[in-house]
Amino acid sequence: MRNRLFRAGLIAFGLAVFGAGAASAGMESVSGPSSDPKCYVPWNDKVKFLKYTAKPGPYRIALANGFIANTWRIQMIKTAKAYAAQPEVKAKLKEFKVVSTGEDVAAQIAAINNFIDSGYDAIVVNAQNPKAFGPVIKRAKDAGVVLVAFDNILDTEDAIDVDVDQKGLGVLWAKWLIGHIPNGGSILEVRGVAGTSVDTDRHNGIHETLDASGKKWDVTEVVGKWDDPTAQKATADAIAVHKHFDGITCQGGDTGVVQAMLDAKHPMVPFGGETENGFRKFCGKLAGEGLKCSSAGTGPAQVAVAIKVAIDALEGKVIPQSVKLPLAVVEDPDFKDGVNYYAEQSDNFFVGNSFPTCGINFDAKEIMAQSETNQ
Repeated sequence: MRNRLFRAGLIAFGLAVFGAGAASAGMESVSGPSSDPKCYVPWNDKVKFLKYTAKPGPYRIALANGFIANTWRIQMIKTAKAYAAQPEVKAKLKEFKVVSTGEDVAAQIAAINNFIDSGYDAIVVNAQNPKAFGPVIKRAKDAGVVLVAFDNILDTEDAIDVDVDQKGLGVLWAKWLIGHIPNGGSILEVRGVAGTSVDTDRHNGIHETLDASGKKWDVTEVVGKWDDPTAQKATADAIAVHKHFDGITCQGGDTGVVQAMLDAKHPMVPFGGETENGFRKFCGKLAGEGLKCSSAGTGPAQVAVAIKVAIDALEGKVIPQSVKLPLAVVEDPDFKDGVNYYAEQSDNFFVGNSFPTCGINFDAKEIMAQSETNQ
């Protein structure tokens, strides 16, 4: 009798412990609004709001990045480290780990699995492929790990997404070309990293908008990987083959694209591109020669918003499952040195790297003091 009572007591204790663990790992759908409505704007009125069971801090948070070999990703890693080092954020972190795994999707998934197995409280991820993460998303959910995807988001409602309207960015660039090339023409499209949601969404936005214009477009696609040297070579090769383009759109690596045009003595033409400082320098300097620019993009500081989301989720705050961030946009003739680009500064950083509605702002020194290496 005593043994049966003892066993029953153990079972009850085990159930209580399991129940407590399940509760601490819980994620539930709740009614809005979010705990920070100015920062956490839902994508639409169909987005559900999430609330995780609050956990005591400080927290162990990891950043699982994929591709690293371009300016945007390097600045993103540095921005993440700079944000984690800010005193009010650092006070909430027991550990902040950064790993970049390259273009190998399996390696990135393995890194996330390792963070789950190592007991991290939250993982922030810039996903190499939005559809390949199903099993690891389930593992994170079952383990009570908060998973936040940004920039290249995940194809799931069991993680929080933080992003700008990437397809809308493609639409914006295409509309710029349509408005400045009234009769249609030959377009060079410099794409990003193949297989990522950002590249696909921007590409679809460009083509759907051009196709809907009713004008005739001949689009040549090359791969620039959001990287100046890669985009410069791809553009130089395309100009050598096709001789002339009436307009250009580029997802990143825009400074290299303009340099290739200069090297080939290609006329300056309307251009829809990202927010690199070097590109905006060219846009300001060469507008009179025909380089009429729309410079718009995402800002690497969205990683800081993703980290903020992870911390707030761990603290039990209400957050939309899909958070929409604003684009940073400057268009000709509004390029102003010292305002939206900096002639005396390096070409190799993205301007507009802040989200004031989220209380996230950085100066160049704060970011450049960090490294892009794993830690």
